[in-house]
Amino acid sequence: MPNVMWKQAVEWLAAAASDPQECKRAWDHGTGTVLLEAGRFWDVLTVPERLGLLALDLLWRDPLKVPGPTLVDSAAGRVGFFLPPDPATEWVGYGVRRVGRGAWVAVPPPYRPAGRLEWLVPPDGAGTLHAPGRLEEALREATGTLAVLAPVSAEQREQRW
Repeated sequence: MPNVMWKQAVEWLAAAASDPQECKRAWDHGTGTVLLEAGRFWDVLTVPERLGLLALDLLWRDPLKVPGPTLVDSAAGRVGFFLPPDPATEWVGYGVRRVGRGAWVAVPPPYRPAGRLEWLVPPDGAGTLHAPGRLEEALREATGTLAVLAPVSAEQREQRW
C-alpha cells in the first residue's frame, strides 16, 4: 500500500476515536492498540476464525471487488469484518457476534500487527466497508463447506485413536 494510502487509512480509523491525535500517538508509541467505538462509522461482525478465514477467501474470488477491512484476533480465534453501521440488522449463526453502538473494539494501526491483532485486509482510507449481502453469502457458503468437512475431520480423529 503506498504511503498516501497508509496515511489515509490511519486518518480514517483514528476519526472513530474520541481523540484522534491521542489515538495516533498510542499507535506509534504505546501498546500498539487502541479502543475505538463501534456504531458510528462502522460495526464489526466477528465470527470463529475458521469460518472467517474461509469466508474471506471466498470474498477474494472476484479480484475486482476488494473486501473491506478485516481484522483477526489470533488469541481469541476470531475474525472481524467491518460493515456499515446498522443497528436494525440482526446476524444469526453459531459464534456470530455483531459489535455496534455502545461497544468498543481493540484496533491495531493499519500498517502493522500489534500483539494478537492483525489486519488481514487493512482499511483503504476511503471508508470502504464490507457489503453486508456479499459477506452474508460468503459466510453461508463457508458454513456449508465447513459442515461438509466436519464429518471428515471427525472420522480422521477417530482413525488415529
